[in-house]
Amino acid sequence: MIRIGMVGLGKMGLSHYSMVNAHPDVEVVAVCDSSAYLLGLLNRYTGVETFNDMSKMLAQSKLDAVIISTPSVLHAQMVKTALDAGVNVFCEKPFSLDPSTSRDLTELARSKKLVTQVGYHYRFVGAFKEVKRLLDSGAIGKVSHILAEAYGPVVLKPKGSTWRSKKSEGGGSLYDYAAHPIDLVNWYLGVPSEVRGTILGQVFSKETDDEVFSTMVWPDQTTAQLSVSWSDPSQRKMSTKITVFGSNGRITADRQECQTFLTDATAAPEGYIEGWNVRYTTDLTDEVYFYVRGEEYSAQLDAFVKRIEGGEVEGQNSFGSATGADEVLAMMVADANRDYTGIAAGSAPQADRGLFRRRTRS
Repeated sequence: MIRIGMVGLGKMGLSHYSMVNAHPDVEVVAVCDSSAYLLGLLNRYTGVETFNDMSKMLAQSKLDAVIISTPSVLHAQMVKTALDAGVNVFCEKPFSLDPSTSRDLTELARSKKLVTQVGYHYRFVGAFKEVKRLLDSGAIGKVSHILAEAYGPVVLKPKGSTWRSKKSEGGGSLYDYAAHPIDLVNWYLGVPSEVRGTILGQVFSKETDDEVFSTMVWPDQTTAQLSVSWSDPSQRKMSTKITVFGSNGRITADRQECQTFLTDATAAPEGYIEGWNVRYTTDLTDEVYFYVRGEEYSAQLDAFVKRIEGGEVEGQNSFGSATGADEVLAMMVADANRDYTGIAAGSAPQADRGLFRRRTRS
């Protein structure tokens, strides 16, 4: 049995707790949180050991792994504390707020041969996995552009302060929402070389962003447009959609289905034909051991457990791949703060400005 300790018992922490506690190969032996009320309830009704100090939990509970679901600004130090203690780590996204720290933690985990994973659960959604399979097969030819969208109703009016409403603690739609489609685009194309025209807009929030719009660019001039808002009243919950344009067709995928148009089906996987093809997530998703919220949440925890059992240091959503998302997030923050005041409407483009830079297609 894999002995796991939970760190942070907010919405995601309790969600992870319910799922991993039901895993047949896992025993949750300890939990850590700052809420004495919550710890008291859990100890009374489950008997699990409770701590308000992560270092004491690591020293006393003989853990194989921890699941960290705390405010984003706390991730880096807690991950280092866990790695120094020699335990495997699952951390909620974003991995850290500083990509140089992300790289250091990735190397530390590798040097200790520890299993790591970050909670980018969309890589476990059947429809988005099918996009990856189609792109790897070359089914739609050379990719020229991706449209990556995410919308939801998180902030629909000015509201009280929580860590999600504070930029200094890693709050905002950039880290909370945009990180997911950015990670998917990285999975499909790799980390972009630059970003341009980033807007971190406010609708209701005073201290952080509610909307994110940006263009990602790769060295071969492939581009991706990011459009994200967590202040969209038309949505009941977060919806994420990816559209990929290629020289031989187009793919559109969301959590429900993957639609593919092919001009020529020669390079496509078996079963695909010329014209429109539709594959539903229900047909593309494997059965999971326990269901809460969606199969992908249980599937990502199952993958983490199996990698620990198999000693697989590298795997889906390891710290290395999550560092790529952190790099793009940092590029967007820097681009949004770039000074464009010297560029007047209708003036000649400036070659050294990223927004107006022109590249020669190779």
